[in-house]
Amino acid sequence: MSVRDTGIGIPERNKKDLFSRFFRASNVVARSLPGTGLGLSISRTIVTAHGGEVHVQSQEGTGTTVTVQIPLRSTREPREAAAHGQRR
Repeated sequence: MSVRDTGIGIPERNKKDLFSRFFRASNVVARSLPGTGLGLSISRTIVTAHGGEVHVQSQEGTGTTVTVQIPLRSTREPREAAAHGQRR
């Protein structure tokens, strides 16, 4: 599943921190846009617990695409993956 927007995008220098809890991109902070910086962190935790992956493609000023891939059948049980802190 992919979700795409045509918003402000994410600056290249911020991409490495996108999945960190409470992280907010510098251009979002500068514009005083509301948010907690938890959405991608929580989403990634849920998706990886089910054996999946989350990918983000973004260009500042153009928009962002978030793609979630979850296998039909995980090689691990969701709780087992979460217990092992499985990340991709």
